[in-house]
Amino acid sequence: MPSDAIAIGPRTLFGFLLVLCRLAGMFSFLPIPGAKQILDPAKIVLSVVLTIAMFPFWPAGIDPNPTPGVLTAWIFREAALGMTIGLAVSFLAESVTLAAQLVATQAGYSYATSIDPNSNADSGVLPVMAQLMASLLFFALGLHRQLIAALIATLEILPPGGEWKLSAPPEVMLALGAAVFRTALELALPVIAILLILDITLALLARINQQLQLLSIAFPAKMLLGLGIFAASTPALALVYESSAARTFEQLGRIVGAMR
Repeated sequence: MPSDAIAIGPRTLFGFLLVLCRLAGMFSFLPIPGAKQILDPAKIVLSVVLTIAMFPFWPAGIDPNPTPGVLTAWIFREAALGMTIGLAVSFLAESVTLAAQLVATQAGYSYATSIDPNSNADSGVLPVMAQLMASLLFFALGLHRQLIAALIATLEILPPGGEWKLSAPPEVMLALGAAVFRTALELALPVIAILLILDITLALLARINQQLQLLSIAFPAKMLLGLGIFAASTPALALVYESSAARTFEQLGRIVGAMR
């Protein structure tokens, strides 16, 4: 029987390359726990497999004979768009980490450090726990499915090799950065307020009876109280994180719409 050879044309090769560049740019900023310890071949295989899985959304009308300059511009543009998407998603984890850092400074956990699984550097105990918690919430709330759907939408709206401009409204980018601090304050302010009231109470007691060194004696209790309040606010953390994720994907939609 005659065998039919599989023909892979220039359009298919260029489509694979450009979609891979967009995915690789996105993965470079995604807050994946332990990503630094993953072997490079595993990252490459993951990017290639996801790119092949998105074969139905590869661009069909791409120019099969681009000049080297045009091809280079395409690659940089796709990588920049992917990094923009990954950076916007990483802001979600950074907001939770910033909230934990604010609580840790007020509760006294800045004296204790742990190993950050992403950077292998010494970091505070609470920020490391919050970073891992944010990564778990990302998958528990199904945001990875929304991210893949958003990526497919960008392939349909902004096809690789198509005529679209790589620009975004400044107010949208500022809103993404401001959302980090807003979410962090929403998470940290209740804990900080309670710890501040505790500090004022201990200071007044120490003023009344100067023989008692309450601030140094109650330091372990303050750390335990801060950890307990932060743990009790975990259900609210999921709600705030989900609402912040919804705003992030909305801003991503505005960015993609402005590039058309």
